[in-house]
Amino acid sequence: MSLSGLERITGCHVVAIPYPGRGHINPMMNVCALLASKGLAITFVVTEEWLSLIGPGSGSASNTPNIRFRSIPNVIPSELNRGSDFAGFFEAVCTKMKSPFDQLLDRLHPPATCIIADTFLAWAVTVGNRRNIPVALFWPMAPSLFSLHYHCQFLVACGHLSIPFENISERKDEIITYIPGIPAIRLGDLPSIYTRKNEIIKRVLEAFSWVTKAQFILFTSFYELQSHTIDTLRGIVPTPIYPLGPSIPFMALQDTITHSESQSKSSNGDAMDYLKWLDCQPKNSVLYVSLGSFLSTSAAQMREIAMGLQSSGVRYLWIARGEALNLQETCGEMGLVVPWCDQLRVLCHSSVAGFFTHCGWNSILEAIYSGVPMLTFPLLVDQIPNSTFIVEHWKIGLRVKEETGVENVVGRGKISRVVQRLTDGDEGIELKERAKVLQRSCHRAIEKDGSTFTNLNAFIGDLGSNITNLETC
Repeated sequence: MSLSGLERITGCHVVAIPYPGRGHINPMMNVCALLASKGLAITFVVTEEWLSLIGPGSGSASNTPNIRFRSIPNVIPSELNRGSDFAGFFEAVCTKMKSPFDQLLDRLHPPATCIIADTFLAWAVTVGNRRNIPVALFWPMAPSLFSLHYHCQFLVACGHLSIPFENISERKDEIITYIPGIPAIRLGDLPSIYTRKNEIIKRVLEAFSWVTKAQFILFTSFYELQSHTIDTLRGIVPTPIYPLGPSIPFMALQDTITHSESQSKSSNGDAMDYLKWLDCQPKNSVLYVSLGSFLSTSAAQMREIAMGLQSSGVRYLWIARGEALNLQETCGEMGLVVPWCDQLRVLCHSSVAGFFTHCGWNSILEAIYSGVPMLTFPLLVDQIPNSTFIVEHWKIGLRVKEETGVENVVGRGKISRVVQRLTDGDEGIELKERAKVLQRSCHRAIEKDGSTFTNLNAFIGDLGSNITNLETC
């Protein structure tokens, strides 16, 4: 898609540093690709390990002119085992990345004139403020979750939570009605970091205490998806907010698929077997199944999902990574199991009727862009409230997993029944119709005069004014 009509900022050098996780890196890369397409110079900073991992499938920025990649040392635990001690990993991100990033800024030429940093990297605000460089905080999750974190003191003041946070699972049905910009939500639908004793929530709240000290806030949502939440936040948060989403590979750069066949990858050497398989399936007949790239479910749960899908009688494409070969033997002829796919390309395929998802925010945006209803299987953190929005507020999906936690295994019978509800009968038709309505809203947002481009134009203009003001000081 063309970005004509937006003015270039000469001499602007944006240094972007994401939280080191796939769900944070990919959307930041896509936003940076938007900015780079208008002539802004971008330096994208990751750890040495992540620099080796970035490649096809990482987002449109990896092949965009005006973007260069730089690395800092591996001062945090490896991506390969961060799930085994997530609290320790998060603590390292919050405490060990600042110094090497600060040192890297000294070596960059031309010097940075703006920093885009993940909201969880609060130390980037201190670095930017000390260097007199404007900082844009990047939020790659739902605007509603941003409001929840920002207003967490309300939960503490009203007695719902305490610090340190208690196990509140026994009060999961308690209703919270007064978080600004958020519909009533159950205590049990809060992110998992709120309902367990750990140090992560303290670091999250510390990061949000720095929000007002940044110069800009960038959302990966499009405005219409949670307009009331965004409007409410704009009236409360003094830092200007720009929704630039959906920050997915299709977003605003081109009308065709970003990843060509030569860029795709597969374990058997023929990268596009899954697309050939989809081409052979009837229209609206395939359930796409993917539970994300970070944490997987237990072996017992994987078996129940496999048996539930098999007994449903529905065709399905399942992304299962390390378990792909074993699961393919269980799944039979109705299912295809592969370790990787171009997810957005799959969701846009005419044979796909639904998405069995862990409810990660990027996956939700891709499903909405594609007009595909969802079956929700949240595992942790923001996926839990995301599931509630899908099912109860947007009404474009059905719950598969009600109770989070590895110990709560959903049986094959329920899985089979929910899959059939989506694929058969009036209920599934209604879900698909509402998903198409939301899809049209998303596509209008990324038209030339849509809300996303209006916000992009505003951010670029405000950034240019901020840089000019700093230069004249």
